[in-house]
Amino acid sequence: MSIRYGLLALLHRGPMYGYQLRSAFEESIGAAWPLNIGQVYTTLGRLVRDGLVRALPEHDAGQRPYQITEAGRTALASWFDTAVGHADRPRDELTIKLALALATPGVDINAVVRNQRAATKRALQEFVRRKVRDTPNQNLSGRLVLDAMIFQTEAEIRWLDHCAESLGAQAGSAPGTDQQ
Repeated sequence: MSIRYGLLALLHRGPMYGYQLRSAFEESIGAAWPLNIGQVYTTLGRLVRDGLVRALPEHDAGQRPYQITEAGRTALASWFDTAVGHADRPRDELTIKLALALATPGVDINAVVRNQRAATKRALQEFVRRKVRDTPNQNLSGRLVLDAMIFQTEAEIRWLDHCAESLGAQAGSAPGTDQQ
């Protein structure tokens, strides 16, 4: 997730200070990805340095609002106009973990896959519970973010099942994949 462009999109609505940005970010995505206030201020500092945002004078309460610049509006428009490429996404820790587990002597790769599948299945169940519980009160953007998390988690379970089948085929016998 690009916090940089998330903050630019929020500042496009109007000037805000750090805590307002954090709250608006979490409200916009349904609190699916909590945002650390330190990330907000670090990112704001970089946006100011890059000329995409400017700091406004502090309020009497000591809060400093930030405002998007014309260069920031241009960068934001470009971001919205450009598709997210698969190579642009962060490295997937699970994929790296399984690849390294295969190459590391003494690691029971089947146990790694089973443990991850069980944890992923629990996460899916929690996402579905959250969807049932929160959908009536959630804005459309929050519902879409939760749907994306559900779809990605279902895909991870399918991939883990594929890994288990491939490991079984490599060993000569297919292990059961639905122990959880």
